Amino acid sequence: MRACEPLRDGLVDRDGVLLHWEIYREGPGEGSPTIVLLPTWSIIHSAFWKAQIPYLARHYRVVTWDGRGNGRSNRPEGSAAYTHTQFAADGLAVMDATGTDRAILVALSRGALWGAQLAADQPDRVLGLVSLSPAVPLAPGLPERQIYGFDEKYEATEGWAKFNAAYWQRDYEDFVRFFAGRMFTEPHSTKQIEDCVGWALETDPTTLTHTTHAMQDVGQESFASICQRARCPVLVIHGDEDAIQARACGPRLAEVTGGSLVTIGGAGHAPQARDPVFVNTLIRQFVDSVVPPPPRHRTWTRARRRPQRALYVSSPIGLGHAQRDVAIADELRKLHPDLQIDWLAQHPVTKVLEAHGERIHPASAYLASESEAVESEAAEHDLHAFQAIRRMDDTLVNNFMVFADLVCDEPYDLWIGDEAWDIDYFLHENPELKNTAFVWMTDFVGWLPMPSGGVTEAALTADYNAEMIEQRARFRRIRDRSIFVGDPEDIVPDRFGPDLPAIRSWTEQNFDFAGYVTGFDPAAYADRAALRAELGYRPDERVCLVTVGGSGVGTALLHKVIAAHPLAAEKVDGLRTVVVAGPRIDVGSMPIHPGLEVHGYVPELYRHLAACDLAVVQGGLTTCMELTANRRPFLYFPLANHFEQNFHVRHRLDRHRAGVLMDYRDSDPESIAGSMAAAIGQDVDYRPVGATGAQRAATLIAEVL
Repeated sequence: MRACEPLRDGLVDRDGVLLHWEIYREGPGEGSPTIVLLPTWSIIHSAFWKAQIPYLARHYRVVTWDGRGNGRSNRPEGSAAYTHTQFAADGLAVMDATGTDRAILVALSRGALWGAQLAADQPDRVLGLVSLSPAVPLAPGLPERQIYGFDEKYEATEGWAKFNAAYWQRDYEDFVRFFAGRMFTEPHSTKQIEDCVGWALETDPTTLTHTTHAMQDVGQESFASICQRARCPVLVIHGDEDAIQARACGPRLAEVTGGSLVTIGGAGHAPQARDPVFVNTLIRQFVDSVVPPPPRHRTWTRARRRPQRALYVSSPIGLGHAQRDVAIADELRKLHPDLQIDWLAQHPVTKVLEAHGERIHPASAYLASESEAVESEAAEHDLHAFQAIRRMDDTLVNNFMVFADLVCDEPYDLWIGDEAWDIDYFLHENPELKNTAFVWMTDFVGWLPMPSGGVTEAALTADYNAEMIEQRARFRRIRDRSIFVGDPEDIVPDRFGPDLPAIRSWTEQNFDFAGYVTGFDPAAYADRAALRAELGYRPDERVCLVTVGGSGVGTALLHKVIAAHPLAAEKVDGLRTVVVAGPRIDVGSMPIHPGLEVHGYVPELYRHLAACDLAVVQGGLTTCMELTANRRPFLYFPLANHFEQNFHVRHRLDRHRAGVLMDYRDSDPESIAGSMAAAIGQDVDYRPVGATGAQRAATLIAEVL
């Protein structure tokens, strides 16, 4: 799933070669320009702009196309089909096909060749050119790349000996992995490398051989003359640790075009992927300098006249964060009665916020759905949570850019992020953007590998943990307070990875502990008989509540438990099974049996959990801890491959002696019915859950105001 889907797409036929194009944001607003994101070398297709498209499309009309040789465009035969003039002509054809009269071009690497050619040939249609890491013949190449000839045959297979036509035919994938690794000299670039390898494997070595032969005909003098004919404004962005292209190319391109140069210290060949926030900002600044936006009317209030304001960002993956965050916000207002809280939130969190009369900031409409991204990764009761987070990287970039735009325009005294991973990560990557106090909250620390992922996933999770540890060590000022929603004993007894600290000791050194935040006082529901009467549950019935949280990944479990209901009803007199599908599952898709009812979103579900005789739930922390706090028996089914549910949540429940762990794969309706009958109405001996977590969290937050 992409963070931003095109509004239109199509194919244009240019001399028998079909080119696939996409348009984002149909028709520019008054005075709003079009940006054409050019293809680069055919080793990858237009998906490499995924971190730019959602942000730029929010401000401008954006056009992309897959360059010939990859993606959904054709792969013509022969090197003559891949010259820079062919690509430039493709660009003109795409502009015509998409109704783009004039545009600002943005290019990466070899895309600078066709961008400059198009700007030189069509001065009335190209308003400006942004060139990242230009691979252009304006300076000598990297010495290590000059050792081996592309068309020679060598026994050597290490390093740049892999950039060789014969070797590509022997082991193309090995070359791809080498090349993608050289693109990213920045540490912790595992996801970017993985993306590039995947895209490169969508083309073939013969096509890339054609493209490489075509580029050998571009000489330094001829290209310099092309650049001199390009009279539009130019911005060149180049990393000073580029291991693909000579670092002198960027300054030289800026010189011959009369353009500006931004050098990114410590960056490799693809800064649009590794430093998307900075690159997105540079592109927008350049576009607005070429085509100034319409006048704005703003109000600025003197600091001493401003009310105190907080921006609260609550994770939308499930509803648990929203419940506790509303409770914390209520306690925070008791300490600061005049505090105005705005919420940057998305569905399903907004359901809870609206029910409590909270103010949802209008900028929330620009957020890409994290819940949908997670659901798109789910299989039958299976969600690889770590990989799902990795694969929604474009969504996280988009949502951080929404946040960054908002806090640039509106002053706040405090930002609160409850597992707002995008904000915490990109603030550490771009620390200059922090302009007020920031509080970070989470109920787990440490990415942990699932056994099914083997040594590869163990290395990836360790790399993610190492990056986080390094960020915190270097930029402690980013978080004014880190709050763990729980107690030290709730932290798993694991290490972040080989040669990395123990998770608990590191967390104790870097976090304050609020205790668990239920969002309610369990003592208020001690009179279960009165509560049941209020909720419509009769004294003579045994109520089993089935719920899978606020996401849509629990459909399979609901169907299996619904199938178990008739069997359980034979074992339990007066069984009433109440199924809560939540806000993202179609209630109409659920089967119905006598004694069973299905509901959608249920406000204050914790009250029903307190009243039930048994609950059957997924392995989410919030629901399980609400049941633990209310001392209700429950069966819980952690999602397969969900590291948080299988390790972090399970450890906490084991510590509280709470719940009966169930395995979805090994449980059929008959065994589930048996477990329901055995557990319903049983007395429990859970470790108590404190009721002051919200107050403690609010006190810790208030201290930084």
